[in-house]
Amino acid sequence: MSKLTSFSRKSPSFFALTATLFVASIAPAWAQNGTDDVEEEIDDNVIIVTAQKIEQKSTDVPITISANSGERLKELGVSDLDELSNYVPGLNIQEQSANNPGIVIRGITSDSGSAQQAPRVTLYYNGVDISRSRGSYQDIYDVDRIEVIKGPQATLFGTASAVGAISIISAKPRPGLSGEVTGSYGNFRAYTLSGHLNAGSDFMAVRLAGAYKKRDGYVTNLAPNQDDLYAQDQFGARASLRFTPNSDFTADLILSYDRQRNSGTPFISGILPTEAGPATPFGAADLRGSTFSAAVLGDSKLGLTRDVYDANLTLSWNIADDWTITTVNGFRKFNSNEVFDADGSAAFFLEFAEDANGEQGSHETRFAYNSDTFRGSFGWNLFREDSNQRVPFSTDEVTYFQCLVGIVVPGIPCVDANGVPAGDAIRALTGGVVDTIPYQAVFENFGKNDSYSVFADGTWIPIPSLELTAGVRVLIEKRRSSYRATAPGSFFTGAPPFPLTDTMGQIFRTEDSFSAILPRFNVLYRFSDDINGFVTVSKGRRSATVDLNAINTPTGPVANFTNILPETVWNYEIGLKGAVGPVSGSLGVYYQTYDNFQVSIIGSDGIARTQSAGTAKNFGVEAEVSVRATEWLNLFANIGYIDGGIDDRPEIAPNFRGARFRLQPEVQAAGGFTIDYPINDSTRIFATPSVTHRSQIFFETPNNIMTSQKAVTLVNVRAGISFADERYEIAGFVRNLTNKDYLLDAGNTGGAFGIPTFIPAEPRFYGIQASAKF
Repeated sequence: MSKLTSFSRKSPSFFALTATLFVASIAPAWAQNGTDDVEEEIDDNVIIVTAQKIEQKSTDVPITISANSGERLKELGVSDLDELSNYVPGLNIQEQSANNPGIVIRGITSDSGSAQQAPRVTLYYNGVDISRSRGSYQDIYDVDRIEVIKGPQATLFGTASAVGAISIISAKPRPGLSGEVTGSYGNFRAYTLSGHLNAGSDFMAVRLAGAYKKRDGYVTNLAPNQDDLYAQDQFGARASLRFTPNSDFTADLILSYDRQRNSGTPFISGILPTEAGPATPFGAADLRGSTFSAAVLGDSKLGLTRDVYDANLTLSWNIADDWTITTVNGFRKFNSNEVFDADGSAAFFLEFAEDANGEQGSHETRFAYNSDTFRGSFGWNLFREDSNQRVPFSTDEVTYFQCLVGIVVPGIPCVDANGVPAGDAIRALTGGVVDTIPYQAVFENFGKNDSYSVFADGTWIPIPSLELTAGVRVLIEKRRSSYRATAPGSFFTGAPPFPLTDTMGQIFRTEDSFSAILPRFNVLYRFSDDINGFVTVSKGRRSATVDLNAINTPTGPVANFTNILPETVWNYEIGLKGAVGPVSGSLGVYYQTYDNFQVSIIGSDGIARTQSAGTAKNFGVEAEVSVRATEWLNLFANIGYIDGGIDDRPEIAPNFRGARFRLQPEVQAAGGFTIDYPINDSTRIFATPSVTHRSQIFFETPNNIMTSQKAVTLVNVRAGISFADERYEIAGFVRNLTNKDYLLDAGNTGGAFGIPTFIPAEPRFYGIQASAKF
């Protein structure tokens, strides 16, 4: 049996090692006698979460959850979700751009930009599903906490949480007048400015918050007509209003706006050189884009223009001693256009844009009951989205055919050793007789999806030490897909340069309806007041894909419809969590089985399509521990292990047999400590050095060693001084202290044309930060 599919040989030994380390770390604490000081430390170590739609200690939730408060994110120096994922076992976030984040929970990736495909991971913002990929990126300034809930959570978070959910909860208005402003400056001329202002009373309060981030590109672009790559220009603003006319009613209105004007993504060719030398992912790039970029692709420069508008209204009533009604209503609109150079070279070869637009509206009503022996909820959810993805393509036919098959002028490379592209070389060789022959094409997919569901969830507490939970969501959804394309014939061949069918002005449409029943079962057993064990069984589902494009026939183009069956997963999990004295932690072991496992493959036309890879399995272990060694020193560590992949069944999906899940390391770990030492009554020094580790990952399925990244270990530090009773703070920070070269992604669209591209991850970032608050 290959290493990629061997679950039995390695898993038990790893589990035993992890369990031993975990138990050893908390055993001394079990032997201690409790004191009032210890009880206070327990409260400090355990965060309050709302993963089950009620406020609970994280240790009392019978599912695996990793939660970080806004203050903890500040200690770690985390300002984006992809940075947070380094510290959460089982979570990986690949932020290729704000327009294309890849979110991975326990080896399962959700990153498709197609309007026809459903997500696998629910991203929630203040209780509202924002999972549509191109609209999901959310800056995390002024947050109360971020909860990462692992395993299928359809009953609690809806159908998109096939393998888990990420819940971002912003800081809410509160009585009183307070505020904070923070600014930083670092290398690559990076500066940030963020803060909030809070004012109000018990009756009404308002909170205004915002963040601006700007940075030069960290990848030099030799192209004279383009900017350096991966520059950041980002702004976010949020206004929150809380209305509490009495103790039984609360209304929260939250309005948000996020904007990106970032420079191009550095898709750097692994084959084609630049004038600076041979191709290397960690050197300068030469991405010139399209000569006709403004007219065809929507912008003269490579980069991203994105705007997101979000509104949320949450109302909560205590209608009786034990009953509460909550309604959560949301609307989100996004529009983005990202222009990118898919060939990763100076050649006018594969120049694309992605213009994505969408609207999402949702409503949920939940009735909740809570007593000493039973708590439960039931309600309904309505979700509607209308989105489209438009992908224009621009090339020079002379360059295209020379780079692809070398037939225009034999012997001239796509890009020569001096970085001269084929189009320029052929123009010079022929004295301008053979010049640029521009070509453009475009395809567009549309998706209108309606989801209606009812849910019920109940927990029976027959004795104080035992909680039995069962829940179910019944779903009906209607998915409507549309498609059109314009692909004129080539000057050379008369047919489109690559296999894209021109729909001749027609828009093809199809639709289908689906239903599902998604249950969960949980048991929580209290071994003591401090230690809980849990068992979970739950079912997740990624919606069917009503995949629609077009094919040619002798009588003209016709719709080509493929109904990709829903992906289903059963999750079986057992765990231990608790907080004893200065120690808190959790340990979970899970096993998952997948049917109709869905993968996205980029075809030779540059279009990413969903395919079924058959069945898959996933075994994993996750452990987290925090130790408050003294009042001023806290130690933390976590580890996640995954042995999962597509089953080796050649009769079902021979191209994918035995492949590991993409973007998921086998081992992921982090550790460090936080010092918060008081010098006197009004001054303290603090520091949080940390180390993160990730084993090899594959960027593609089927796996290809050439498009993978070996193990990566990074060192990060944030340290400083706080004075004047914490009103002022000065800190220094560094990420990737050793300036490690590693890849963020590889393969990409260029890989479908035989010229894979590579995206370098962040180099060493460092700077100084100052803040003041009142």
